[in-house]
Amino acid sequence: MNDPDGNVKAAFGPSAAAVRRADRALLTMMTVLASAGCTETYDAGARSPHGLLPVDERNPMVLVNDSESENWQGEYAVLLAHGEGPRLVAIIVGTNPNSPAIVDNVAPWRKLVKAARDSGLSHVPDPIGSIGDLLTRPSSGDIDDTLANHSEGANRIIEAASEFSLPYRPVVVVTGGRLTDVADAYLIDHTITQKVVVVSALGSLTSTGGAMGVPNGEMDPWADTIVTARFRYVQVSTYYDQLTDVPTARLSELPDNAFGKWIAAKQPNIWNDLQASDQVAVAAVGIPTFALDVQTVSPVGPTVAGAVTGPALKATTGASGWLVRQSDASVATKRFWDLLHDPATFTQ
Repeated sequence: MNDPDGNVKAAFGPSAAAVRRADRALLTMMTVLASAGCTETYDAGARSPHGLLPVDERNPMVLVNDSESENWQGEYAVLLAHGEGPRLVAIIVGTNPNSPAIVDNVAPWRKLVKAARDSGLSHVPDPIGSIGDLLTRPSSGDIDDTLANHSEGANRIIEAASEFSLPYRPVVVVTGGRLTDVADAYLIDHTITQKVVVVSALGSLTSTGGAMGVPNGEMDPWADTIVTARFRYVQVSTYYDQLTDVPTARLSELPDNAFGKWIAAKQPNIWNDLQASDQVAVAAVGIPTFALDVQTVSPVGPTVAGAVTGPALKATTGASGWLVRQSDASVATKRFWDLLHDPATFTQ
């Protein structure tokens, strides 16, 4: 399959198959131990999440975003993937109202991947472009009557979930833009919800839970409705001053390789906007101590015709949605620099 720019679809690092075989071997061992009545130790290690969320650094990650230049989401994902964090199995690039040209959006992601590979970060997938219209609420109001886009991104999510998910360890789809491709994946294949958990840097906090508005939640309200109604969904609505991730005073500490040069060149363009820090979703998954306060939430009703935001999220005990309400930015920044300074990061 080619992306909209005629490029071959994402290629995975040579270790992916080996890691998958190891996971399946563990699953087999767990099955054998279960039949022998000795499951407690292995179940605890394989199934219990690290931290407060249902997914953690052991879950394979699909990254979905649009413009690359305003935050450090891609850099966090690449570094954590090479530092015992979620292995990055796909990068899907879409559009948003401020960045509507898919070619312009994909190009910097390719440069990021090239800089990573040139620095020894070998297991980084090629980004693919995805073109899909905003999803339209059907007149019936029934989610399952929604017409699918069959976008490149939706199909890549389905492929990655089929290849990498395990019954006890779903693929985590981390987003920093609109949820169109994720919802589209459900419209194509309803079983996708059994194989993935969605984690999104999106929306804001309210007195009763959360709102699916700015940032990112306002761009496709009907997709928001589909995702919150059908998927296991984690909304990360706690942001931080991302200018502290790579301040000018620390540029001289960057590694002397292509990846360090890439970060230095990008640093002046990082947005001075708390809500632009899409990397919070990656950190919430890949750094178990990042999320400090999490509550379970459920969507309040379907999105009505003409809505400009997704559904409200109400705090609900035992619901299949999670809302990150507080986080520790310092642990994210520290992990970022620890990986940049570790020579082992760039020799895999």
